[in-house]
Amino acid sequence: MGEDQEHGADPARPPLTAVQAWGMTAGLREVMDDVRRTVAVLAARVRDAHAARVWLPLGHSTWESYCRAEFAVSRAQAYRLLAVARALAAIRDAVTAGPDPSRTRDSGPAAVAALDYGLSQRALIAVSGRTDTVAELITRRLAALAHSGLQALDEPAVRAVVRQAVRDVRTAPHPPPADPSADPALTELRRVVDELTVSSHAIGELMLELAPAYLTDREAADLLDRLCDDIGIPLDHGLAARRYTLSGDRRALHGTVL
Repeated sequence: MGEDQEHGADPARPPLTAVQAWGMTAGLREVMDDVRRTVAVLAARVRDAHAARVWLPLGHSTWESYCRAEFAVSRAQAYRLLAVARALAAIRDAVTAGPDPSRTRDSGPAAVAALDYGLSQRALIAVSGRTDTVAELITRRLAALAHSGLQALDEPAVRAVVRQAVRDVRTAPHPPPADPSADPALTELRRVVDELTVSSHAIGELMLELAPAYLTDREAADLLDRLCDDIGIPLDHGLAARRYTLSGDRRALHGTVL
């Protein structure tokens, strides 16, 4: 069976010309941009609703129960929405506090949507626990660019700075303790743990390619069992690495990888 037939495509369809392919690609890009802008608006409204404790006047006891009753989303998705909202808010605050006074400082949904950095929800969730670090990195790099005079702080430059800062924080090991131990064995143990967390992040990215973030652990396990067996790791280690890549929290690895 050919690849087209295997994935349900019509093998009799004539091939596209380059012009048609570019047109279809432009349409896909436009829709993807619309989705990212929608996520930005949703994140802003989620943040405002949570800050206002919107669930209380409606008779719900928690944010989780409010999201389940009003929007039929799971507990995990309810808190993922918050993680995305907090990460986007921190990034936007860092950008608007930068050295370019012409950049919009309106806090409405339209302004948030205009600041589209092309970041996936997975990336935003991964840095949601380290927003201070991301914000500090963005602020410092934007200031350095502004003072260098080598590059205008236009939208592409800001976008590139933000995306690189998020990527750097996602992949960097946790900083060493302020008062490192003089015990060489403990120092070596910390180094090994750092290496394990970096490799776990890479494994988690692989897990997420097959089992995207919107799946529960139980749903992901059905998809990842064969993959984990093929690469020689226990399934619970693969699931833990997936949770770590989603959250950026090392506690996700406790009892499995660590």
